Amino acid sequence: MKYVVVLYDGMADYPVPELENQTPMMVAKKPVFDSLGQKGEVGLVKTVPDDMKPASDVANLSVLGYNVSESYTGRSPLEAVSIGVKLLDTDVTLRCNLVTLSEEADYSEKMMIDYSAGDISSKDAAEIIKSVQERFGNEIFSFYNGVSYRHCLVWQNGTVDLGDMIPPHDISGRVVGEYLSNHPNAEKLIAMMRESYDFLKDHPVNKRRIAEGKRPANSIWLWGEGTRPNLQPFYEKYGLRGSIISAVDLLKGIGGCTGMNVPEVAGATGYIDTNFEGKARAAVRELAAGQDFVYIHIEAPDECGHRREVENKIRSIELIDEQVLPIVLEALETYDDYKIMILPDHPTPIVTATHARDPVPYMIYHKQAAWEMQSGVSSVHEESAAATGRFFGTGPELMEHFLKD
Repeated sequence: MKYVVVLYDGMADYPVPELENQTPMMVAKKPVFDSLGQKGEVGLVKTVPDDMKPASDVANLSVLGYNVSESYTGRSPLEAVSIGVKLLDTDVTLRCNLVTLSEEADYSEKMMIDYSAGDISSKDAAEIIKSVQERFGNEIFSFYNGVSYRHCLVWQNGTVDLGDMIPPHDISGRVVGEYLSNHPNAEKLIAMMRESYDFLKDHPVNKRRIAEGKRPANSIWLWGEGTRPNLQPFYEKYGLRGSIISAVDLLKGIGGCTGMNVPEVAGATGYIDTNFEGKARAAVRELAAGQDFVYIHIEAPDECGHRREVENKIRSIELIDEQVLPIVLEALETYDDYKIMILPDHPTPIVTATHARDPVPYMIYHKQAAWEMQSGVSSVHEESAAATGRFFGTGPELMEHFLKD
């Protein structure tokens, strides 16, 4: 028996005015996904508890079957683990984005132009983070290089009691002043952010990027505080050998913390230009190597939602249908039995450009049961899933159903 989850990060949405109040899931041409839904089970699942933020870390852990109310210790520690940082129990980690801010003199009056600094390359980012470490690093604060705009700060003997450290992708196009924590414990962190602009605006990498017509990484942005995770190994929890395929450090960190294989995929970027086919073939190799469970995480729909890129969000859904699902399904058909589940972790609505905690549609197809299934759903999307009346109140309940029923 083989189990595959294909996680379209942020795929669910609200009605989009320019799509005649349809959602990207409704508009996207996804014949493979929809054909599975017609012979499978379709419904809704609430992946994010009401008292938690609808972040990708919370939602993906929930989909993987972890009770986030008990096991969640923050986003950045998962990312720190993925890039090889050895954390102590007394360490606090923060996500360190490289962002593009506007040029007003007062930092508080600057606008969040781009939370990804123009999709800065990992090579350019590495040079900037090296300079940031040289400027701000000491026996208390240490900066570590990650992928593209996503990096990490480790704060020795720090605290997570910092007030609201707002994710930069939540405030795209907004003046940043009201989103800077005024908690006394965050004072040193906010001071570093402010000083980083004056330091980075004239950095050689940024001067070159501006000359090339690219956006500069002219500030760091700190958020996502947390402490060392303590997650039950996936094999111990479910008795299945698992793998996670992803381009982003967060999911790689979840894989590492839960004892799952995390193969590298060349050309995996986390955006619509990612190596979709490479991810699919990596999943096939993991199954062939004896893994029972593979979780294929695809970030592109989420990134397009944050950027309000309607056509790209639709196209990212279509590309998964064209370049991921056929390869995975062809391989799965060689096994006696399999189940595949397709779902987003949370909505990332175009109209808000940030995450939401609404229930999301899921689809489960079981090879051995397909002959007797008839979902009544011709196309899987938010409205058709709600119309089935099937609902799971938590991600762990859905995962138990997927693996055990």
